Amino acid sequence: MQKKKRIRAAAVCFAALFAVYTVFVYFLVSACLVPSFMDRLNAFEDITRKCYAEQVQTSDIKENQSKLLADTAEWLETADRKKISARTRDGYTLIAAEFAPKQESDKWALLLHGYTGWKEEMYQFAYWYYEQGFHVLVPDLRCQGESEGDFIGMGWTDHYDCELWIAHILAQTPEAKIVLHGQSMGAATALIMAGSPEVSEHIAAVVSDSAYTEAYEMFGDKITEWFHLPAAVFVDSACLMLQLRGGYDLRDASPLRAVARSGVPTLFIHGDQDRMIDVGMSYELFEAAACEKELFIVEGAGHAQAQDKDPEDYYGRIDAFLKRYLQG
Repeated sequence: MQKKKRIRAAAVCFAALFAVYTVFVYFLVSACLVPSFMDRLNAFEDITRKCYAEQVQTSDIKENQSKLLADTAEWLETADRKKISARTRDGYTLIAAEFAPKQESDKWALLLHGYTGWKEEMYQFAYWYYEQGFHVLVPDLRCQGESEGDFIGMGWTDHYDCELWIAHILAQTPEAKIVLHGQSMGAATALIMAGSPEVSEHIAAVVSDSAYTEAYEMFGDKITEWFHLPAAVFVDSACLMLQLRGGYDLRDASPLRAVARSGVPTLFIHGDQDRMIDVGMSYELFEAAACEKELFIVEGAGHAQAQDKDPEDYYGRIDAFLKRYLQG
C-alpha cells in the first residue's frame, strides 16, 4: 500500500513538473515569436534597447545614418507609393508598399526586413533602388508591421508568403527581373527562397545582408542570451511547441541548406563587428553556396550597419554586382 502511495505521489509530482515545464515552454515560444504577447511583456522595447546597445555607435555611422534617413524622408514626400495587400493560404492579410519608378522598367526589387521589424525600415534601400530605375516592393512580413499572422516565421513561413509578392510582380511585369534584398531575418528569407525547389526563374539575384545560417541555432542562442537559460534544455521542446501551435519546424528554416542548392547569384554582406549575428555565419553561407557568389565584409560595422558605415562602397558593390546579372 505504501509503495502504491509513493508511486502515485511520484506520478502526481512528475505530472505537475511536466505541466509547469510545458507552460514555461509555451511562454518562451510566445515571448520570442508572438508579437501580441511580446507587446504585453514590453519585449519589443527590451529587444530594441538590447539591439541598440549591441550596435557600433561611432560618429561616422551616426552621421551617415542621419543623412540616409533625411534623404529618404525627403524622397517619400513625392514618391509614387501605394499600399497593396495579399491573402496567405492560411487566411492572413499581408501588407506591402509599392513604389513605381519614373520610367517603365522590367527590374524589380523585393526588400525584406528583419526580426520584429517593419517595412519602413527598408525605405532607405527602396530609395536607392528607385533611383536605379527599379520598381520596389516592400512588405511587412507575417505578423509584423501592418501584416496579420500568428508567429514570426524566422524565414520559413515568410518564404512561402513572399511567393504572393512574386506573383503580384509577375502579374504586372511578366518578364520581370527580380532582386531579393534582405537584412537579417529578411536575408535568411531571401536565401531560403532562392534555394527552394520551386524558385521562380525571374529571381535574378540576391543581396543577403547579415543573414544567419540556421533559425534553430539562432533561437537557441537567444534563449540563452535573453532568458539566461541553457538552450540544450529548452530549444527542442520549444521547437515541438512551435510545430504544434504554429505549424512549422524551426529546423526547416535553414539558409545554410538552401544556399547549397541555390543557383541564384548572391552577394553576401556582413559587418565584422556584428554582435547579434556573428560575421562567421556569412563566411559559412558563402563557402556553402553553390551559386555564383561574392562576399563583402564591412570593417567597423555592427548588425545591419554596413550601409551606415560606408554607404558609397555598400551601394557601389551592390550596383556592380547587379549589373552583371540584370543585363539584357
